[in-house]
Amino acid sequence: MSGMIERLPGWPALPDLFGWVESGFPAMHMTSGLHGIRIEEHLTDGAYVLRAELPGIDPAKDAEITVSEGVLTLRAERSEETTEKHRTEFRYGTFARSVRLPAGARGDEATAEYKDGVLIVTVPVPEEKTGTRTIPVRHG
Repeated sequence: MSGMIERLPGWPALPDLFGWVESGFPAMHMTSGLHGIRIEEHLTDGAYVLRAELPGIDPAKDAEITVSEGVLTLRAERSEETTEKHRTEFRYGTFARSVRLPAGARGDEATAEYKDGVLIVTVPVPEEKTGTRTIPVRHG
């Protein structure tokens, strides 16, 4: 077979059938038509800050941010129509991304701001003072 994968007529090649990428690992698809959101995240001054790249959306109508059981989920829908003289082009898609919040994060106090195509979500993470306790070992 010399490195080629045979397939039955009408069937996609094996990598296409299972959604594999060229490296041979399964692709990260959640559902058809769902796209990932590019993010950057960091902890600073008692807060978890997530910046999500979401250009071309109306955050009041097209974005949803939820926190459940320590997981922050962003969902957004974008639809755009370009009309030229003899042509109309639609671009649309649903975007989603979930991240686990750090321990102690107060998701119910999260705030969000949208500016210049970037959604910034800030979640308070108060520093918890943990005391050190020495545990005596009993000799049996």
